[in-house]
Amino acid sequence: MAGLVLSGSGIKPLPQSLAAPTKRFTHNPSNIILLRSKDPIFSSRTTNLDGFSKWAVRVSAPFRIPSIDEQDLERERISLFDAGSPPPFKLADIRAAIPKHCWVKDPWRSMSYVVRDVAIVLGLAAAAAHLNNWLLWPLYWAAQGTMFWAIFVLGHDCGHGSFSNNPKLNSVVGHLLHSSILVPYHGWRISHRTHHQNHGHVENDESWHPLTEKTFKSLDWMTRTLRFTLPFPMLAYPFYLWNRSPGKSGSHFDPSSDLFVPVEKKDVITSTICWATMLALLFGLNFVVGPIQMLKLYGIPYLINVMWLDFVTYLHHHGHEDKLPWYRGKEWSYLRGGLTTIDRDYGWINNIHHDIGTHVIHHFFPQIPHYHLIEATDAAKPVLGKYYREPKKSTPLPFHLLSELITSLKNDHYVSDTGDVLYYQTDPKLSGKK
Repeated sequence: MAGLVLSGSGIKPLPQSLAAPTKRFTHNPSNIILLRSKDPIFSSRTTNLDGFSKWAVRVSAPFRIPSIDEQDLERERISLFDAGSPPPFKLADIRAAIPKHCWVKDPWRSMSYVVRDVAIVLGLAAAAAHLNNWLLWPLYWAAQGTMFWAIFVLGHDCGHGSFSNNPKLNSVVGHLLHSSILVPYHGWRISHRTHHQNHGHVENDESWHPLTEKTFKSLDWMTRTLRFTLPFPMLAYPFYLWNRSPGKSGSHFDPSSDLFVPVEKKDVITSTICWATMLALLFGLNFVVGPIQMLKLYGIPYLINVMWLDFVTYLHHHGHEDKLPWYRGKEWSYLRGGLTTIDRDYGWINNIHHDIGTHVIHHFFPQIPHYHLIEATDAAKPVLGKYYREPKKSTPLPFHLLSELITSLKNDHYVSDTGDVLYYQTDPKLSGKK
């Protein structure tokens, strides 16, 4: 268009010096001017055979033709993806893309992972107690703490029912695994179910959900600082079990807590008794092997396990390079909330902790066994499109995730008290920014 003049005698090219650019303009096309033949651009007025005057369309040349790079940037700006927009697909579309065999639960295969992990835990403890070498204790703590975390993930699968189709088997195995690392199986299972049912909801989510600005500013300076300063957030899980998150009340050990409905009280009492039995056993072992030895064999690995639990859980819902939305009110839905979860790559740890980093599909369909999550995710990616965020590839050990954790704790502090599509805001005092 920019290189042509439309006149009564047809379309003629402008001089070569004003040839049309090969790319579109980046400014508003308000430079199109409608001229009559009497305007100064014409040397004289002429009349067509039908008696009507000539008209011409003149398109003025742009002041500067943008470079190719500028045009590419403009196209990218126009096509920016809005993670908070409703997706063009439904949950049923994701489900339909996943092969049917991915939903099949094999109790024998599930039990094989339990046998493997328990054997490793016992073997590590026996070797550490036998060698009792201070050069090897740090290696033991790291390895055993990671295995405690793997034990937790298997108990977590029992809680979701993805371990087997037998509720009694799930409950027995879940109690044994979780009680061994001081987790009240039913108390946690129920609150974790609440997390899945309300993922991405500011008020109703249960796990590492945002604080509202009002709640955040109501915290005393010490609580606010500890919540966002390492290593303290990575030690939060035992405190959460007793008293939940700021702004919420209730205990995972108390059957009358508002976490539970009356029909669940018996289950909560059962898991609390199992937890207390394990605590008593550990206390008794102090008199057998000594408190220092128990601290080395169990206490420090337990703390490493807690760090893994908080670390992994936090990064599945925070710390992406693009800010992800949280919802409330009518904007929230199970689908949109689940799309804010994040997959993570943990390198060698992926297999050890049973691919729990493959988290998006797990959040939508927690009934899928962990050994089918990778295949199910690959099948669902074409449906999810840009709503799926490919995890950064890890080295053998996922040290790259530490920087993402630190960045998030410095910037993701609270969300607005109002609005239905929300993004984290930053407290300058905590971030160090002025």
